[in-house]
Amino acid sequence: MNSPSGGLRALRKIYSPGALRAFVLLLLALAAFALVLLIFGKNPIKAYIDIFGNTLGSGYGLSETLVKMIPLILTALAVAVPSRIWLINVGGEGQLYLGALLATWGALTFGSLPTWLLIPLITVLGFLGGGLWGGLCGYLRARGWVSETISTLLMNYVAILLVSFFVFGPWKDTESANYPQTPEFSEAAVLPAFFGTRVHVGLVIGLTAMILFFFVLSRTRWGLEMRAIGVNTEAARRNGIPINRYIILLLFIGGGLAGLAGMSEVSAIQGRLRPSLSPGFGYTGFLISWMAGGSPLGILAAAFLLSVVTAGGDILQMTQAIPGAVVNILMALILFVVLARRGGKGAVK
Repeated sequence: MNSPSGGLRALRKIYSPGALRAFVLLLLALAAFALVLLIFGKNPIKAYIDIFGNTLGSGYGLSETLVKMIPLILTALAVAVPSRIWLINVGGEGQLYLGALLATWGALTFGSLPTWLLIPLITVLGFLGGGLWGGLCGYLRARGWVSETISTLLMNYVAILLVSFFVFGPWKDTESANYPQTPEFSEAAVLPAFFGTRVHVGLVIGLTAMILFFFVLSRTRWGLEMRAIGVNTEAARRNGIPINRYIILLLFIGGGLAGLAGMSEVSAIQGRLRPSLSPGFGYTGFLISWMAGGSPLGILAAAFLLSVVTAGGDILQMTQAIPGAVVNILMALILFVVLARRGGKGAVK
């Protein structure tokens, strides 16, 4: 039996490098962004004081940062789970939309059910929506027909168009004039929030998924087989590990986690389905997973830091008269730094 100190060392070995990597990469990107602000005549020190002071310096700012973290954690895990066997899931955005679509169907169809029954139902539907979307790409990869990188990326656009079809068509709220959205969910379909804030049960779902990811990877036979596939696929196949089954299963689970992000957004935040459901959570989650190197604690740290940065875009509009889109420049700089640091070595390890 392992000693407590041995378990702690194993925990640090898995968690610490990812968290440190995410922090260092973000610092490099912030330094590059400071140069951009200087070029445009802005004071980067004041800009960062405004960002971190308004997001972390008040209870409201901190709660809104946590709200933005929830879909980022789930979409980052959607990338990290299949990446353990070197699968590149770029479809978090589409899987999020499909999860939101099925959860909306459940909320509109079974809205008369009590909360204790309806919330688990739409949660399962959200997971299934994203999971089936990702699992389809896994099946195509397992059959050797299409790379999962290409299929997951292209199916993002199909998923977004599917949501638009239902929102503009059969599910459109006739009382909302020309604004495309579904009818509002019943109160029973709204995820509970904490302490009068917008922080909702989705945060518990995301943290639970992260803990399960670590446990399965480090303490189960499935985790051992996944690591074996990641190290040497051919050797794993010759030892009887079902490679194709893992390909389909991990993309299904990854897609399901992104689907939970979509479910939590429509249920807890918007209360209905709109075409503008996501500002790019799936793509940002992909970036977070790369920053963290697939480490669970690294994902948590990177999601928190990027949530602060995202919330800071709105703050800079008011305090520095900088367009809100400037946050996209910072995200691009982070991506460039991540790619440069990885040196083209591939996906998450």
